[in-house]
Amino acid sequence: MGLMDKLRGELVDIIEWLDDTTHTLVWRFPRYQNEIKNGAQLIVREGQMAAFVSGGKLADVFTEPDTYTLETKSLPILSTLQGWKHGFNSPFRSEVYFVRTTQVTDLKWGTPNPIMLRDPDFGPVRIKAFGSYAVRVVDAKKLIQTAAGTDGQFETDEIEDMLRSIVVTAFTELVTSARIPVLDLATKQEALSKDLEKAVSAKLVAEYGLDVPKLLIVNVSLPAEVEKALDTRSSIGITGDLGKFQQYQMGAAVLASAQNPGGGGGLVTGAGMAMGMAMAGQMAQAMAPGAVGAQPPPPPPPPGAGAAWHVTVNGQTQGPFDLAGLTNAIRAGQVTAATLVWSAGMAGWSPAGQVAQLASYFGPPPPPPVPAAKG
Repeated sequence: MGLMDKLRGELVDIIEWLDDTTHTLVWRFPRYQNEIKNGAQLIVREGQMAAFVSGGKLADVFTEPDTYTLETKSLPILSTLQGWKHGFNSPFRSEVYFVRTTQVTDLKWGTPNPIMLRDPDFGPVRIKAFGSYAVRVVDAKKLIQTAAGTDGQFETDEIEDMLRSIVVTAFTELVTSARIPVLDLATKQEALSKDLEKAVSAKLVAEYGLDVPKLLIVNVSLPAEVEKALDTRSSIGITGDLGKFQQYQMGAAVLASAQNPGGGGGLVTGAGMAMGMAMAGQMAQAMAPGAVGAQPPPPPPPPGAGAAWHVTVNGQTQGPFDLAGLTNAIRAGQVTAATLVWSAGMAGWSPAGQVAQLASYFGPPPPPPVPAAKG
């Protein structure tokens, strides 16, 4: 550094911050060992505040945009701290912090873990939520004293985890106390967003001097398995007939298997259909009013032509199946020796293992082949 540069660097006569960042909340003017010249100019622009710190104590704060001449009357607190009773003519040392007061708008929040709620329709359920929010500084002294400290450049990412935790905690308290059914949360998002904004803003202003001018709940969601169950329930409600819904489900399964020949399509008419109908039967039984346990087998269907087999699963008649489909279901374990079956010509329902035409499918497996004799 040359002699002239050193002399110029000894005194600071213009103090300003040309902010080209988007997330810096507090920036310390880089005075280093330089002294501020008596009568120096302080430039505070729109969206800024400036604070002076002397000996570790917060002194004067300039909150309005303007150009200030630094002298005793413009620095009353600093003058008192440094003992200038009758004004000062010599340079002085003081740390100057600029504080951003415009909004930082692209902050995100979300629940890291699902929140457990007690829903009046579904009982205990878990929900997740996420959204966005903005912050701005309204109390420079409080922010410097509680968060920024002596940090030369204090940015939002240094407190973003803390801010996010405050939002999530407030959201949890709000949504659990509101007792809104999960199916109605979507219609209440705007009102909940405003309530959450007020709660978070009140806490941040009181503790950190930060306001939250905007906070949004963008989405509230249920776990995937719960959403799938709700979709199924909605589909049943749309059809208005559980039997028709079962037929729709089976038709969709058959079509999907037909479009995927390598995916075991041969079992659709046998084991796959038996499994699907069994599950549908269980659903119907569970949803029937006053259902307690398995219902007794229904009476045999009327005689029909052809070798058509019917089976009973949980008190529900499934079928008809051809013999190939039924044997596939037996091999897949969907029809056991105790499963009740019926076909035209039989006097009534009988366990599959006691029907002569099917009994051989439940017999013991054949013994392994005798190994060839070695020559």
